[in-house]
Order: sequence, then C-alpha cells, then structure tokens
Amino acid sequence: MAFTAAEESLLKQLIEAFQNGKRISDLPNVKGTNPYDLYVEVLDTDGESKKAALATLLPYLEEQCAYGIERDKTVSSSVCTRIGSVALHKSLPIHNRMRGVLLNDEGEVVEYLDPKNWTGQHRDGSHGQVMVEIPLHYRRFITDGNKQRVMLSEFPLPGYHQVPKCYVSAYEATVQRSTNKLASVANNTADYRGGNNNATLDGTAKTQLGVPATSISRTNFRTYARNRKANSTEWNCMTYDVQKTLYWLFVVEYANLNTQAAFNAEPTTEGYKQGGLGAGVTTLDEGKWNTFNGYYPFIPCGYTDSIGNGTGVVSFDMPSEYNATTVSVSVPRYRGVENPFGHIWQWTDGINVRISPTAANGGDELSKVFVCSDPSKFKDNGYDGYHHVGNEARTDGYVKEIIFGEEGDIMPTLCTGGGSTTFFCDYHYTNIPTAETLRGVLFGGDAYRGAFAGLAFASSISAPSRTHARIGSRLCFLPD
Repeated sequence: MAFTAAEESLLKQLIEAFQNGKRISDLPNVKGTNPYDLYVEVLDTDGESKKAALATLLPYLEEQCAYGIERDKTVSSSVCTRIGSVALHKSLPIHNRMRGVLLNDEGEVVEYLDPKNWTGQHRDGSHGQVMVEIPLHYRRFITDGNKQRVMLSEFPLPGYHQVPKCYVSAYEATVQRSTNKLASVANNTADYRGGNNNATLDGTAKTQLGVPATSISRTNFRTYARNRKANSTEWNCMTYDVQKTLYWLFVVEYANLNTQAAFNAEPTTEGYKQGGLGAGVTTLDEGKWNTFNGYYPFIPCGYTDSIGNGTGVVSFDMPSEYNATTVSVSVPRYRGVENPFGHIWQWTDGINVRISPTAANGGDELSKVFVCSDPSKFKDNGYDGYHHVGNEARTDGYVKEIIFGEEGDIMPTLCTGGGSTTFFCDYHYTNIPTAETLRGVLFGGDAYRGAFAGLAFASSISAPSRTHARIGSRLCFLPD
C-alpha cells in the first residue's frame, strides 16, 4: 500500500515533532496523545492495510524514532556500529529518563533524587527504597545472516516488543534484619547489617555494617524481596529480564560489548559516549580477600552516590588489614546503578537451566535455558511457566556467541574463540553433572575475577539453594 502525499506529509510532521520535542497540540489538524495512534490513524481503517503500511514505513520510522547498534558475528572487535537516528544516539532519550527514586513498599514514588548528587537525601530506608527507575520503552532484536542488530525506541514501532517500566536497586541489596525484608539502602545501623549479619565484626575493618547482604540462597532472596509487600509478587530479587535490560542499555549507549572497557567521561568528536565502566571491583587477590574477611563484601552501599544519576567510577582504598600498602579498586556506577558487576556475584530470578549429563551418563548433552517474565511463576524446582529460549554452552571460556534470538537473550552458546577484549569479552562458568540438574544463574562476577567479569558474565554451576559469602543479589520492583 502506498501513502498519499498528504499522509506522508503528516507522518513526517509527527516524527519530526517527536524528535524536536514539540507538543502534539502544536501540530495542525492532529488529535490524540499517543504517537502510535497518531501515525496509525492516518492509514486505512482495514487492519491488514495498516500492518502492510507500517511495515513499509518501518525503515523511515527506525531512522527517525529508534537508535541502536549492529555487530557482525564474524568480527572479533567488541565495538559495534551505531545505527538508526544519529540525533537519538546523542540525546539518548530512553537512557536519560533513568533516574534515582525513593520507592515505598506499595511501589509508589515518594520522591525523585537529585540527579547530580544523592548524598544529601534520605537513603536510609526511612523514606523508601533507593531504586533506579528504568522507563517503559520498546526494543527489537534482528538477526540478518551474520549481522545482529539491537534497536531501542520510545514508541511502539512495528515489530518492537515493550520493555515495561521497572525499578532496580541502586545498590547491591542488604536485608532489614528485624523484618527479613530485602532492602536497597545506605544505612550503617545493625538492623541493615550486611554479609552474614556477624555482629562481632562491628567496629573493625571487617565490619559488615553498611555493606550488601550475602550468604543467602536465591530461594530466600526471593522470599525476603516478597516480604516488602504481602500477597504480591511485584517485589523481587534481581531478575534475568532486568539484567538483560541493563546490559542492552549499556551496549546501545556505548556501542561496545565490553563493559570493562576503560572509563572515559569525554564524548567522541561526534558527541557519542565511548569506553566502558572500567575494570570494576574485580582486581583483588583471592587469597588476601579470603584472609582479610572470608570473601564477604566490603564496599559500602551508596559509596558512589555523589555521582547521582550519572555514570562514573570512584576509587576505594582497601583497609590496611587487606594489604600493608594501599591497594585501590574502582567502584563503577551506571546511570545510578552501583556495582552493576564485580564486588559480589548476583543471584538472578526468572531463569533456570536444565543441564543434562553426557550421553555416557544417559543424558541428551544439552543445557537448556528456560526463562520467565511472570514473577508469580518464578520457582526453583521446575520449568512450568517458563519457556525455552536456547541452549547454553557446556564449556567454560570467554563468550564468543550468545543465544540472542528475538528476545536478546544474553546466555552464552559458544565459548571457544572469545577473549577478554574480543567478541562479548565476558567469561562463562558451567559444569556437567552426572544426573539431570536444575541450575540457577549468577551474573557479574566478584572481586577477584578480573577480566572475566562484566554485565554478561554468567555462571550456571550453582543450584538455587547455594549460599556463599561472595554471592548477593539486588532488589527489583516490577509493577503489575
């Protein structure tokens, strides 16, 4: 179906208005408030004609109303090609609507935090949980031969899937000990003691006051999150969907698959973001960390809050009990999200991996990845309500290929031929049992993983019941 000259003119007016920030009411002969409705209403009333017309219009819409990246699977460089709207790559409208917020237990916004610096605001839990709001947006994953494309838009373009508005904790989560509620706070009192809640360490260099909680199973992290609101599944520990969303937001913003690329606050000459988040808290000596505090967390929640809603790194000096001479680590922050990788591993919910043994042990030699976006169906003992998105690699190694598919799944499918600065740049851990086993997935890495770490560093070696000093999670709110 071809557009008439009048229809094409109106569509272009609408798109240009969206790009230039004009109000709909400023446009002649246009009614309505929803961009999708506006460009649909000028088409024929027949549904199939609308569909065909929108498909015809899609390349123009993507050029004006979407921004994303393209990579070639055969090219080892982690740097991607920016595609879509040049203006949107500079203005980053979706990214720039990420903002710090205090959220009460009903999921209501109490207040938005100072975008430049949060340190002067209530972050102790008395006014709500310290969260980062990720705005509703739309996303499309495209595979064309060896080319993979990721596109983001503020508008529901044809073929795009909605990414609902959600909230992720600004900090690695702790637990309010008096209520067993998972929390995202900067609070140094005993009620929010992190680690394994060891009071004997208070007042020492090994103190667990003010740091994230660990030594908790995924099962209990889920329970503690749900304790925030009775008879609701809106509060959750970190979820696979949110992990995936953060990853692709980073990749599109920086046009780089390497989240550990050196941090660079200066834009390119074209005005684009460049670099990454740096090494993160990943450079400790394993033995010294163990000797110092038994692998428990040590970075205080809110340590980077002076950056506000921004992205950056802040240096942290390890106590002399760790090393006689000063050892510093760089604490990263991505648009208000502190330590998005490194420091401690993160349990993620909504993803289970069915790992079958080798054929010699009666298995089918597949590691099937099952995911679920409905928190009411999250579980640790099966796959009902989950759907199979692809198969995980069955070897350790740097990730060369991921499942990707139509939903942008970031679990690795090939770990031969990758590297710390090539392809996806992050590592992968798994192991093959002698009997079929359900595994959960940890993301991010911990304080001694070095170049292995990153937003896409995945480990499927653990049952959901596993606890460890270096395994924590985050807090999420997923509005119904």
